[in-house]
Amino acid sequence: MPLSPYVLAMRPSDLLIPTPSGLYCPPADVHVDPIKPVERALITHAHSDHARAGHRQVLATAETLAIMAARYGEDFCETRQTAILGQTIDLGGVSVIFHPAGHVLGSAQIAFEAKGLRIVASGDYKRQADPTCLPFEPVPCDVFISEATFALPVFHHPDPRHEIGKLMDSLALFPERTHLVGAYSLGKAQRIIAMARHAGHQAPIYLHGAMEKVTRLYQGFGIELGALQLVRDVKPAELAGAIVLCPPSAAQEVWSRKMPDPLSVYASGWMRIRARARQSGAELPLVISDHADWPDLQRSILETGCSELWVTHGQEDALVHWARSQGLKAQPLHMIGYGDEEAEEA
Repeated sequence: MPLSPYVLAMRPSDLLIPTPSGLYCPPADVHVDPIKPVERALITHAHSDHARAGHRQVLATAETLAIMAARYGEDFCETRQTAILGQTIDLGGVSVIFHPAGHVLGSAQIAFEAKGLRIVASGDYKRQADPTCLPFEPVPCDVFISEATFALPVFHHPDPRHEIGKLMDSLALFPERTHLVGAYSLGKAQRIIAMARHAGHQAPIYLHGAMEKVTRLYQGFGIELGALQLVRDVKPAELAGAIVLCPPSAAQEVWSRKMPDPLSVYASGWMRIRARARQSGAELPLVISDHADWPDLQRSILETGCSELWVTHGQEDALVHWARSQGLKAQPLHMIGYGDEEAEEA
C-alpha cells in the first residue's frame, strides 16, 4: 500500500499535538477547546468542558460565541471572531475550516490543513436527527480525532422519536401528573422541546429558571420551540398534565414537590444502562443522547476515509482497539479535563 502524500510533507504531530492545556497547533499558534486560559482558542461548541472563559482571542461559530456570552458574560474573552461553516480561514499558513458536528446548536468539527495533511478535530458529535442543530457532516481527512463518550458495544441508542413517544404516551395515560423532565440545560432540553412539538404536543412547556437564557437564545437563532413559560410564573396547580424541564439536579429540590403528583423523567444516553437508570430515580428513563453511539462512531470514522485515528475523552481503549482491527493506525490521547456534560450536571 503506497504511503499517503502527507507522510512526505508533514507529520500529524507537526500540525496538532496534545498539551496540558488542550490540543495545540504550533504553526497557527492556536489551541482547540483549551481547558486553561490561552492566547488564541478555537472552540468546537459551548458546553462548559470545551468552552471556558478567560482566553484572549476566541474563534467559534456565531451560535457558540452567543452561548458563551450568555453563560459567562460579554467579557468572556478580549476579542472574538466568527467562523462561518465551510469557509476557509488562514492562520499562519494553516487552513482552518469549521464543519457541522450535529452535537448542539453551533457545534462544529474543525479541520486543519497544511502541506497536504488534513486533521479533523470532531469535538463532540452525534449522527441522530436533531431539529435544533445542523447534522454531522463527514469530512475526508488523513487523521480524525474522535470523542469516545459512548464507545462501547453496549451503546446502541434507540430512535429518539420512539423515546419521545414514551413521554407522549405517559402524558396521555397520566393527564393529572406533572411530567418533570431532567435534561441537560444546553442542547438536550431544547432538543426535547422540539421533538415534543414534532410529536404533536402543542401545549405550553414549562422551564426551570436555569434554562431560560439559553432556550431563549435558541429561539433567537430561529429554532421553533412553541409556547414556553417559566415555572415561577404560574401556580403549581396549572402544571397538572404539563411537561416541565429542569436540570437533573433540580428534580430533587423542594420546588419540584409542590407540583401536582410529579412523574420523574430523565433523558440521557446513560439511561441505556439499567443501573444508571435506577440510580437516577426516574420513573420514566428516556435514552436520548447528544453523542454518537458505538455503531455511529464506527460509521463516522470510516466515512472520513482517515488512515489514522486519535481518540479523546471517553472509552478510548475500546475505540482504539476497534480502529486497529480495521487496519487504521490509532492511539488514545488521554486528554484530561473533558467529560460528558449531562453526566456531570446530574
